[in-house]
Amino acid sequence: MTSRTLGVNTWVWTSPLTDQRLAELAPRIAGWGFDVIELPVENPGDWDPGRAAKLLDSLGLAATVTLVMGPGRELVATDRGTVATTRDYLRRVVDAAAAVSSPVIAGPAYASVGRTWRMSEAERRGCYEQLRDSLGPVVEHAMAAGVTVGVEPLNRYETSVLNTVDQVIEALDGLPTAGCGLALDVYHMNIEEQDIPAAIRRAAGRIAHVQVCANDRGAPGADHLDWPGIVAALDVAAYRGPLVIESFTAENATIATAASIWRPLARSQDAIAVDGLSFLTDLLKGGMP
Repeated sequence: MTSRTLGVNTWVWTSPLTDQRLAELAPRIAGWGFDVIELPVENPGDWDPGRAAKLLDSLGLAATVTLVMGPGRELVATDRGTVATTRDYLRRVVDAAAAVSSPVIAGPAYASVGRTWRMSEAERRGCYEQLRDSLGPVVEHAMAAGVTVGVEPLNRYETSVLNTVDQVIEALDGLPTAGCGLALDVYHMNIEEQDIPAAIRRAAGRIAHVQVCANDRGAPGADHLDWPGIVAALDVAAYRGPLVIESFTAENATIATAASIWRPLARSQDAIAVDGLSFLTDLLKGGMP
């Protein structure tokens, strides 16, 4: 199996991320042995990218950045004004990513999480055409900044726009592969894909980012997922980026509700990170713990 870096999203502990919380979390994350810290941009200005860059550099941590499609952020089935403000938000996320040297912004860059509606096949084709038109200027901005937009399919309960790898491949067809690709999250794939490794292989050459967790959003490894098969498929698909643990704390009302986190997913939030890191480290060495 290919050697690759491992990371964790600060959503495991807090939301929204602030300079103070980042200053508290980053040294602990580095001390545990992670290579990457993932920084969500819920609203530009929650944390300072320049300050974050200096902190992470001092700790030897690389960064990845996630975008957040909250209420009112829409690129499809909406009015022009909403598309314009959503583009402006996404451009600012790109700028934050560039400032912390993140190669990617990842997330459901098409519609707000939790928004669902029925579409005929013709309506869906039109939706994907609108997405390409709406996302194109953001992709151009990202390419100029050396950043890739990773578009993440979510499960059916969180969106009706993009649920599967194949749908994202269709929706992004025509956009430059150098500037946009797929962001894969095994939590959503476990719900929507009939064969996770096969879906990963179909995304070969287009995978921009990968997030991992247990099937219940707990620590990777405390689950029924085929981790050797997943990692082997990522190798075949030529994905060389990090595997980033993404989970959430039930103590945060906003994120807990959006992600349906109603109970503790491990003995502690730290355990999601530490146990997940231990499992993934052993897995990438070629064996299962």
